[in-house]
Amino acid sequence: MIAAVNGVSWEEWWTYDGISGPAFWGLINPEWSLCNKGRRQSPVNLEPEKLLFDPNLRFLHIDKHRINGLISNTGHSVIFTVENETRHHINITGGPLSYKYQFHEIHIHYGLHDQFGSEHAINGYSFPAEIQIFGFNSQLYSNFSEALHKAQGIVSISLLLQLGDLSNPELRVLTEELENIKYGGAEMPVNKLSVRGLLPDTDYYMTYDGSTTAPACYETVTWVIINKPIYITKQQLHGLRRLMQGDARHPKAPLGNNFRPPQPLHHRAVRTNIDFDLSKYPGKTCPSMNRNMHYKAKTWTQY
Repeated sequence: MIAAVNGVSWEEWWTYDGISGPAFWGLINPEWSLCNKGRRQSPVNLEPEKLLFDPNLRFLHIDKHRINGLISNTGHSVIFTVENETRHHINITGGPLSYKYQFHEIHIHYGLHDQFGSEHAINGYSFPAEIQIFGFNSQLYSNFSEALHKAQGIVSISLLLQLGDLSNPELRVLTEELENIKYGGAEMPVNKLSVRGLLPDTDYYMTYDGSTTAPACYETVTWVIINKPIYITKQQLHGLRRLMQGDARHPKAPLGNNFRPPQPLHHRAVRTNIDFDLSKYPGKTCPSMNRNMHYKAKTWTQY
């Protein structure tokens, strides 16, 4: 996913503020033209009042077993990648997916301040961080790299992170190693991570067709945004914010603010399995925290 232009790497085109860099992606490399000209780009701002209820959407399924892998500071992101020798792959099925997808990696996006950091937004409201769980279509393609630029190649499950006093336990498994990957290029083994355990306790989600959020912005991703945040502590966020883009001799800028701004929706449908028809639930409120999303995004975070 990371290309070089005239000897200049993508990381060096990602500016400190994390905004002006992405705006130039489509201009500095013809192979990245989708970043500027694509009509199905990600991330997007999700507007609850425009969600389309789809009764055919199924619950999402992720295998529960634990896996080993590596967490690394790539100089532009924090990424957990599954161990190459893994025999028992984690499969992702159901939801809006027509195929079986194999878990490949996790990306962590976050801000240097609490007011922003997530890539997806709800009614213009950004979260301090976002975790993206990527898998590739293992029924049609042989690996992640091949699927990346092929139709229905990739799924990404988005978890929006809110500040809390107690962290998601599987998130702690990842953040325990942050001190050991302070500089770009560093990596550490992580054992017995439950990808399924990262998800909050809800079956509800939103989904749309989009792209990768880094060059070359391939429009091959089915996005699934889980309709409930998970929690990250201030201490964990501080650990992320201490990470640097460069090595120990040339640390460069902090790694944070590694998010792409929301892209135009261009009339794409954003579907959901949340049924807003309250008449179907006499005496009850709609079975999702999304019931108050019509009013303001912050309400979405209170459940």
